Amino acid sequence: MPCKILVIEDEEHINELICLNLETAGYEPVPFFDGAALSSHLRENPAVSYDLALLDVMLPGKDGFELLPELRSRRIPVIFLTARGDLHSKVKGLTDGAEDYIVKPFEMLELLVRVEKVLDRFQKKEEDCYCIRDVEILPKERIVRRAGTVIPFKPMEFDCLLLLIRYKNIALSREQLLQMLWGVEFDGETRTIDVHVGRIRKKLGFQDVIKTVPRIGYRLEDRPEEEMP
Repeated sequence: MPCKILVIEDEEHINELICLNLETAGYEPVPFFDGAALSSHLRENPAVSYDLALLDVMLPGKDGFELLPELRSRRIPVIFLTARGDLHSKVKGLTDGAEDYIVKPFEMLELLVRVEKVLDRFQKKEEDCYCIRDVEILPKERIVRRAGTVIPFKPMEFDCLLLLIRYKNIALSREQLLQMLWGVEFDGETRTIDVHVGRIRKKLGFQDVIKTVPRIGYRLEDRPEEEMP
């Protein structure tokens, strides 16, 4: 069952873009454009649960700072997404109980990484097993099986595969993959990623699953066959 994430953002195009990327990443976004409307929804639906809220500060009806206690009372962790980048607002948001505070404009991949980190703190979000075609990936055991047969993977190959799966259907640049695998201080060549991806494709027969995105990097596509281009 996908995590349900509230997206409370009054700018329609930004709300739609966030929801689209969350849905692509495997989450279930629930959009709201007005603070008062969200407040009424929470009051009228006490049994409905959400895993996370992405909350703007400047909203019609009720602003994000007013909504924060209502969300926290429902045990819904909050990430602020706002143009309010002044120190006072950041300190207020975090000391009042938000889990994170992201200032616009932001990179969508950064948002997805931060969403995953907050969800990890509040629940065990990692799947026991990922299945793509005849391949099974077991993150905890660090085992990969193809058609029931265990396929040996080097540690960095496994980590690279897991990143592509976690951010499935999203184009990841070579630089982003390098940073997430080795950290910000890694200064190696991006060709390292090409070598790893080449080995993963060969071992799993994923030539048409892990797509090359020209001049950018790679995207693992895990969609029903009828949706594939």
